[in-house]
Amino acid sequence: MSGLLDLLNSPMGKQLISGVAGQTGQPENKTADVLSMAMPLLMGAMKKNTSSPGGAQGLLNALSSKHDGSILNDLGGLFGGGVDQNVMDDGAGILGHVFGSKQPQVENALSSKSGIDAGSISQILKIAAPILLGYLGKQTKQQNVSSPDALSGLLGGLMGGNSAANKQQSLIETFLDSDGDGSVIDDLAGMVLNSGSQKKSGLGGLLGGLFGK
Repeated sequence: MSGLLDLLNSPMGKQLISGVAGQTGQPENKTADVLSMAMPLLMGAMKKNTSSPGGAQGLLNALSSKHDGSILNDLGGLFGGGVDQNVMDDGAGILGHVFGSKQPQVENALSSKSGIDAGSISQILKIAAPILLGYLGKQTKQQNVSSPDALSGLLGGLMGGNSAANKQQSLIETFLDSDGDGSVIDDLAGMVLNSGSQKKSGLGGLLGGLFGK
């Protein structure tokens, strides 16, 4: 199964990076860095949300209706005349659902890490979220995923199926809720911004492991 790293390295991923960079006016290399950090966070947060039956069913419903993968059929058209406002609004809704009140913290942390301003980070995330859901929807359809358990398995698989990757996944889940209070993103800024002694256990080390950087 192709994982997130394969997605970003694929022709579709390169088209996504180029399109998002064009839309936000940011350099492609920095945009790629932001997406490679943001995609696992989004996926990890979604996987955490599916740990409740209601959350899993809600995501399944979204994937079988609105986010069925059709957005991926014409990325050139999507970015051709600038991303449609409906797509951006959809992305904003997804981010609000997945990250909740922690969204500004996520954006500020990614901004600090990448050197891109938080406003552009917000734009990048709004475009990336519907595309990631479309990718999930397509995978769900291809693999006939119809139950919450199967969906959780799919999300885990996309984040990497081997034991090292599973360890990364549990790290992401811990990282998303470091004080165990059930909040999806916690202490993110502190972990990301403290790039000294904490670097290997923070976002830098985690994503370095995930993406081999």
